[in-house]
Amino acid sequence: MVQKYQSPVRVYKHPFELIMAAYERRFPTCPLIPMFVGSDTVNEYKSDDRAIHVIERRCKLDVDAPRLLKKIAGVDYVYFVQKNSLNRRDRTLHIEAYNETFSNRVVINEHCSYTVHPDNEDWTCFEQSASLDIKSFFGFESTVEKIAMKQYTSNIKKGKEIIEYYLKQLEEEGITFIPRWTPPPKFTFGHGSSQVRRPLPPPVNIPETSPKEVSVCNSASEPTAGTPDDKLDADYIKRYLGDLTPLQESCLIRLRQWLQETHKGKIPKDEHILRFLRARDFNIDKAREIMCQSLTWRKQHQVDYILDTWNPPQVLQDYYAGGWHHHDKDGRPLYVLRLGQMDTKGLVRALGEEALLRYVLSINEEGLRRCEENTKVFGRPISCWTCLVDLEGLNMRHLWRPGVKALLRIIEVVEANYPETLGRLLILRAPRVFPVLWTLVSPFIDDNTRKKFLIYAGNDYQGPGGLLDYIDKEIIPDFLGGECMCEVPEGGLVPKSLYRTAEELENEDIKLWTETIYQSASVFKGAPHEIFIQIVEASSVITWDFDVCKGDIVFNIYHSKRAPQPPKKDSLGAHSITSPGGNNVQLIDKAWQLGRDYSMVESPLICKEGESVQGSHVTRWPGFYILQWKFHNMPACATSSLPRVDDVLASLQVSSHKCKVMYYTEVIGSEDFRGSMSSLESSHSGFSQLSAVTTSSGQSQSSSMISRWRFC
Repeated sequence: MVQKYQSPVRVYKHPFELIMAAYERRFPTCPLIPMFVGSDTVNEYKSDDRAIHVIERRCKLDVDAPRLLKKIAGVDYVYFVQKNSLNRRDRTLHIEAYNETFSNRVVINEHCSYTVHPDNEDWTCFEQSASLDIKSFFGFESTVEKIAMKQYTSNIKKGKEIIEYYLKQLEEEGITFIPRWTPPPKFTFGHGSSQVRRPLPPPVNIPETSPKEVSVCNSASEPTAGTPDDKLDADYIKRYLGDLTPLQESCLIRLRQWLQETHKGKIPKDEHILRFLRARDFNIDKAREIMCQSLTWRKQHQVDYILDTWNPPQVLQDYYAGGWHHHDKDGRPLYVLRLGQMDTKGLVRALGEEALLRYVLSINEEGLRRCEENTKVFGRPISCWTCLVDLEGLNMRHLWRPGVKALLRIIEVVEANYPETLGRLLILRAPRVFPVLWTLVSPFIDDNTRKKFLIYAGNDYQGPGGLLDYIDKEIIPDFLGGECMCEVPEGGLVPKSLYRTAEELENEDIKLWTETIYQSASVFKGAPHEIFIQIVEASSVITWDFDVCKGDIVFNIYHSKRAPQPPKKDSLGAHSITSPGGNNVQLIDKAWQLGRDYSMVESPLICKEGESVQGSHVTRWPGFYILQWKFHNMPACATSSLPRVDDVLASLQVSSHKCKVMYYTEVIGSEDFRGSMSSLESSHSGFSQLSAVTTSSGQSQSSSMISRWRFC
C-alpha cells in the first residue's frame, strides 16, 4: 500500500531571500539532523544572469534501524538524490528527492516548495508532499514502513526549527537583510560570465508559481496569516483545530483535497472533517465513507436548516427537562439533562419518536454552533461539549419498551452523524435501576464515546474526583446543591390529554421525515433508473439535483414525442424493481431505437461515488423528457487485453453491481427563472433555498450547466 503525506502550508515571517540563505546552511551536512551524515554535489547549473540555480546533491543518511535489518539488507547507509531548482526572479525554490538505495524494492518521492506569501511579499510559504511504496524488502515490509514513517515524521517536526535556528545564526552574524535579485547590467558572454565547477546538465524547466494558486482563506471567521483558499495553514490548524501530529495533519489535508476535487463549491468545515477522521482513527477511507453518508443524510433531511426552520412543539418546551447551561472548566458548552425528571413515556405518546429525534438533532446543531463561539471566546480549539445527566427519579417507567426503542434510535443517529462531539458525559445520582438501562443502551455506544462516561452513585459527585473537578463551583446547578439558578425545565408528567393515537403519531412521523424534497433510487447493471417529465411549453427549464451515494453512474437526458409506458405493477414485471435502498424504474421500451423513437439532448455525464451534481436544461421542444441514471461500466484498457489494476479495484468497490442515487427534479417556467443557468435561482423554486447556502461552479454542456458541490 502506498503511504502518502501532505503538509499544511507553513509560513515564515521572513523574506524569501533570507529563508534561502538559512536553507543553504543545511548543506553539506546538518548537525541538527543526526541521520543526515553528508552530501556531495553531483550537478550544478547557474544561468549567466544568476537568476536560475539548479543543484543536484547525493545525500548520505544513517537510518535508525535495527542492526539485524541493516545486516540483512547489506547496507550501513541509505543514499538519496535531491534536486533543488531555485528561481530568484520568481522567488521560488522547488525541491525533488528520491531514493537511490533499494530503488527497485522501495520507491520514495518527495516534493517541496518555498514560495512568496500571496498577500505579504516579505513572508515565505513552505509546502511538502511525499509518497512511500514498499514493493518488497526481504519479508520486512511492515517493519521498514514503520521505520520510514517514524523517521520522516520526526524530520518534519524539526524542519521549521532548523530554518529558525539558522535564521537566528544569521542574525547573530549581523545578517538580517538580503537584497532581492535584480537583472545585472548588460554584459558579454565569455570574459564576464560566471564559471561553474560542474558540467552543465540537460536544460531544465523551472516551474513558475501562478498568483492564482493561493489566496486568503475564509474558512475561519478570524483571518489567519498564510491560509490560502484551498489549503490549510499550520498556524490556523493549531489555533482552530488543535495540536495534530504531522500524519494527522496530512490525513486532514488529503481528505479535504478529495472533497474539493469531487464536491465543487462549499465543503464541510474543517472541524467537521476532523471529527470523522478522529472517529475512525485517521483512516482516510473509513472516514470518507461515513462522512459522505452523513452529508447525504443531512442534505436529504435538510438538517442544515433545522435551527432556522423548525420550532419545537410546546410540549417539548414545557416537559423536555434539558437545556444549555454555561460551560465547563475546559470551555466546552455544558448541556444539562434531568432524565430522571422527564416523562419519556408521555413525550413519546404525545409527540412520537420522530419529533423527539428532530429535537435532539436541533440540540446537536446548537452544540456545534456553541463550540464555534467558544473557540473564538477562549482562543483555543473547542470541538465538543460536556453533558451532565441527572438520574434522580429514574424508575421502571423509564424502561418502557417504546421509550427505550426511541432512545436507541436517537443514539444510533447521533453516533453516525455527530462523531466526536461529546467530550465528557457526567452521570449523577445513578439509582439501582440504572444498570438495567445501561445494559440495554451501552452496546449501541461507540467504544471511544464510552470511555468519556463518568458515573456517580448517590452523592459521590460531591466528593473528590467529582463535579468540582470539571465544573466551576459558581455554575453548579441549584438542584445539585450549587448556587447557580438553572433554567432547564423541571419536566414532570405529560398530561394524558395531550396523548395522541397511534394512527395520528404514525401520520405525524411520516410528515416529519417526508418533508424532504429528495427521492432515493437504486441503479443496477443492466437496469437504469428513469423518470419522465412532460413539457407542454418549449423553453421551460428542467432542473435537477442528485447525490451519488454508492458506485459510479452515467447521467443521461433524452427527449421523445411518445409517452413512455408507466412501469408495470405486477410482482413479476420487468420494468420496476423495489429494493430497500430505493426504487428502480425503467421507462424506455426495449423496442425503442435511439434516433428514431427518442433522442439524446445532453452529452452523457459520468458521476463518481460521493459526488453531488446540480444542473439544468432549457427545453427546445414540447414532449417527454427522460432523465436516466445508468450503471457506469469501467472502460477496458485500450492498449492491452488485460484489465488495469485501477479498473479491478474500482469494480470490487461496487458490490453486486448496484449503485444508489438520491435526487430531486423540478420544472421552472422561463418567466420564473432568473439569474445565470448555474445559479438555479427561481422565484418559485425549491432550489432557491438550496442556492442560498451553496456556491456552485458551472460546467457548460450545450444548453445546460452542470455543477458539482457539497453542502457545508
